[in-house]
Amino acid sequence: MLRPVLAIVGRPNVGKSTLFNRLVGRRRSLVHDVAGVTRDRLYGTVVFERWQATVVDTGGFEPHPTSDLVAGVRSQVMMAIDEADLIIFVVDARTGLTALDEEIAAVLRKSRHPVLVAVNKVDAAAQEIALAECYRLGFAPVLAVSAEHGRGVAELLEAARALVPAVLAEPAGEGTRVAVIGRPNVGKSSLVNAVLGHERVLVHEQPGTTRDAVDTPLTFRDRTYLLIDTAGIRRKGRVSEALEKLAVVMALKSLERCQVAVLVVDAADGVTAQDAHIAGYADEAGRALVVAVNKWDLVPPGMVQKADVVGQIYDRLPFLEYAPVCFTSAVKHHGLSELFDQVDRVMAEAQKRIQPGELLAVLRQAVERRPVSAHGVALRVHSAQHVAVSPPTFALRVNLAGELHFSYQRYLVNSLRHAFGFVGSPIRLLFRKVASKPRSGRALRRARR
Repeated sequence: MLRPVLAIVGRPNVGKSTLFNRLVGRRRSLVHDVAGVTRDRLYGTVVFERWQATVVDTGGFEPHPTSDLVAGVRSQVMMAIDEADLIIFVVDARTGLTALDEEIAAVLRKSRHPVLVAVNKVDAAAQEIALAECYRLGFAPVLAVSAEHGRGVAELLEAARALVPAVLAEPAGEGTRVAVIGRPNVGKSSLVNAVLGHERVLVHEQPGTTRDAVDTPLTFRDRTYLLIDTAGIRRKGRVSEALEKLAVVMALKSLERCQVAVLVVDAADGVTAQDAHIAGYADEAGRALVVAVNKWDLVPPGMVQKADVVGQIYDRLPFLEYAPVCFTSAVKHHGLSELFDQVDRVMAEAQKRIQPGELLAVLRQAVERRPVSAHGVALRVHSAQHVAVSPPTFALRVNLAGELHFSYQRYLVNSLRHAFGFVGSPIRLLFRKVASKPRSGRALRRARR
């Protein structure tokens, strides 16, 4: 049995995401002083003494949506309620109960799951008077908390632990962490949903629908993955709203914690300048990378060849020549197996290690083919070690550390790639200067003559 699931539910702007962040112990969910920031379900792990649970953050629940987007958020909340073992119903002590709170309570009563009422924003004992009216919701216990300051959170977790089943077995590993990145509206969330086979992530024609980085465990062809759907990354000069800036920061942080990045580009638009910016973020982060040309079903058959598209990608993104390219259609569910073939391939390539003897031989052969010198001194590679993976990183002890032109460093990288592969991964070289040996007395006397 997996960890019990706690779903945080409530109307917009009552502090659900602040409570989620407090429970998981880090800033996983966006928090802002406007309603409707959270739209998808976000998952995290809460640890209380020796007890663990999976906690789910949800968007502001509105029983009677007035738009397709709000209806999508409601659908996500209902999914979270269905899969939960316990519901934490968050209300706002400062505003008191509202008609919307009463409507949400009616929906929760139909779920037949145990419900805890967390009366949030109770920052002092004098505010606990707000608890009395919350009992009319029909749930017990009713607990005062301050998610922002941590007040009452331990008592909330103690009550939750008493109401849900204990962990009977350790959960399976999360598998390869795959971040789906790209500019807005290229079909990232649709691609994630196509892989999962259901609408895990909210999809809407409005650009920027996804704001948080949404984590979803996945088993595909008997292999486990953790898919991270991210907000569309725009150029910094075009990110004006503070909320969207936060979303971009979260997307970039997702690059730091993933193992493989899937860069989604639009087949109809081709490679844009913003695609190049995003690809650069992934390269700088050292992530293994696969390029997915999505919406390939919209390209008329015979109009353009795949090889021509691959050539255009490498021409516009020459620093990504190491990354494989595949073609997908989220709508038609085409190319998904090929995509995950490439994800598995680049993950394996990023993790492999090279023995020092093989590494040194390849580098010395490269120097022999193309000698280089500085101040009349020829480059010599004394030793080489494979010091890290993801990205593959090599430490070279040379006599000209700090004096090699970047073009020659690129030549050495290409020599390593030609010999060992490392498909899909950037390669890092660390140059360390060989310590000069002290001269003997005889050598010093010769130098004086």
